[in-house]
Amino acid sequence: MDIDAQILIMKSQILVSFLFLAGMAWAQNTRGYLFVAPGGISAAGTTERAYEIGGGVERLIDRGIGAGAELEGVVPGVGRAANAVGLFSLNGYYHFLRDRRLDPFATSGYSLLFRDYTANLFNYGAGVNYWFQDNLALQVGIRDHVGSNGGITTHYWGIRVGVAFR
Repeated sequence: MDIDAQILIMKSQILVSFLFLAGMAWAQNTRGYLFVAPGGISAAGTTERAYEIGGGVERLIDRGIGAGAELEGVVPGVGRAANAVGLFSLNGYYHFLRDRRLDPFATSGYSLLFRDYTANLFNYGAGVNYWFQDNLALQVGIRDHVGSNGGITTHYWGIRVGVAFR
């Protein structure tokens, strides 16, 4: 792994740690999550394998509606790890079944792709938390970050598996 990829991973870990600590200060209506996501980068009719790792926090506001932020790194499955990019997202959430063991949700929002450049993207997704303990859940979902440049639409997508905590 080259030095640029190591720096990106280290910055991601630091930000996720800060997000986790901020989330702990907000009690039961705040949730943190960490995930890994095999997926791909799709554009112009082709898809290349990619892997995502990240985390975030979400604050439930009222009646299943929430807002949150997350940070993830996207590492291409082929080529050099130095081609990794970061994604920072601000999202809205809706939880369909609140205060239940099974907690399905939908989300969408703004994403900023960054490396030695930046790009604005839109993201959307859905998932489910299974709260097997009061404060710990298995989280499974899918997320797609979509952007367009020069008439070519690119999708950074992943099938997420992780843990949620409150």
